[in-house]
Order: sequence, then C-alpha cells, then structure tokens
Amino acid sequence: MPLQVEQFRYGHDNLGYLVFGPSEAMAVDGGAWQEILEFAGRHGLTLRYVTHTHRHHDHVEGSDQLLERSGARLLGFEELQDGSAIALDGEPVHVYRTPGHSIDSVCFHAGRYLLTGDTLFTGTIGNCFSGNLRAFYESVRRLMALPEDTVVFPGHDYMELAIAFARHLEPDNRDLDAYMDSHEPDCVRSLLRDELKVNPYTRFNDPNIVAILKKRGLPVDSEWERWQSLMAIEE
Repeated sequence: MPLQVEQFRYGHDNLGYLVFGPSEAMAVDGGAWQEILEFAGRHGLTLRYVTHTHRHHDHVEGSDQLLERSGARLLGFEELQDGSAIALDGEPVHVYRTPGHSIDSVCFHAGRYLLTGDTLFTGTIGNCFSGNLRAFYESVRRLMALPEDTVVFPGHDYMELAIAFARHLEPDNRDLDAYMDSHEPDCVRSLLRDELKVNPYTRFNDPNIVAILKKRGLPVDSEWERWQSLMAIEE
C-alpha cells in the first residue's frame, strides 16, 4: 500500500505532516503535536519517527511532546543522509538534502508526495538564510527534475502573497488565475507541473521571465546568472 500524507496547520501559516502506511507513521515538523497524536491514535498508527525539514524554531516546536508521548525516535539532521531512505511499513521515504534556505534543509519524498519545508513553497521559495545562493539554486534545480505529477507539500501557506508577486512580475501569465482557483487552505499543495508554470523561481529559463529580467537590466546570459537576477528582485 502506498504511503499517505496528512497535513496539519499550526501557528499562523505553518504546515506539519504525518507520513504513514497501514500501521507506521513519521511526523515531520510536528508543531500540531496534539492533532498528530489524535490522528495517529484514531487510525491505529504507531509513531515510529519524529523529524524536521530544518531546525528553525517554528519547525521543531512540538517535537519534544511527540517524543515523550509516543516513544518515537528522533531522526536528526546527521541521520538524514542525502539519498538515504526511511522505511515505513516496508515503503521508502527518500531523503534529499536541499541546502539554501538553511544549511540543514531536507525534503522528504514518499511516492508522489514531496515534503519541501521552506525550500519550495506553492508559488515561491524560501528566503536564502544560509547565504549560499549557489546551493539553493542546485537544490531547486534538483526538485524541478522530479516527475511533473509530484505533489508538493510546503512548510508554510504563503500562496496568496506568492501569487501576488508572480502576478506583479508577470501580469500576462494566464496560468495564475487557474492556479489560485485550485488553492485549498485546508490542504495546501500543488503539482510540480503547475509550479513550473507559475512559480518564478522555477522558471528562470522561461523566455517570458528572461525577457522580464532583460527589461530590468539584469544579467541573463547563463542559467546561474538568471537565478541570481531573480533572487535580486525585491518582492
């Protein structure tokens, strides 16, 4: 049976997750710890692991409560090796290290589902708090290469602000309206194919984006220059 994903909103716009099979589960960014435990109990799931997409405070809150009340094991960044897999009911959750937003950013890929933390949001990406633009560029390129039917589950719901910026940057993009119409606050997600149509930070090779950068007098000669130019635009 393929692994499933349940989303939990906490704080103002944080999104945490439970990845689970028929009997085993893993909490990712467990700020909604009470709801996660209730869901696991209601569905007869054993919480095996607690982990994080990165260790910023809003993504690690709730972890102590989950660990204390479930007996689960913490999977820290040192165990989340790039290319490794975590088994739940015999099914793999693949680990991708995606530095950029933070040095310790990680994405989790289970079947079609991709938990992206603050690396890739619906309609935008995270801030480059690590200061390593090159690493962030490589991380985003890596996610862009995944199958287009991949379901993106982000770490925050920033969709309305993200699309407002995308519309400001590219007002003639006809895909933006349909993308916004698909927004479900109760389950924030998107398909990678749609990110490739509307998210400026996945479209640095698109002729329309290149033309916009050129008009602003920004460097566009290489893919790397186009990425840096996009990152330099003030939202």
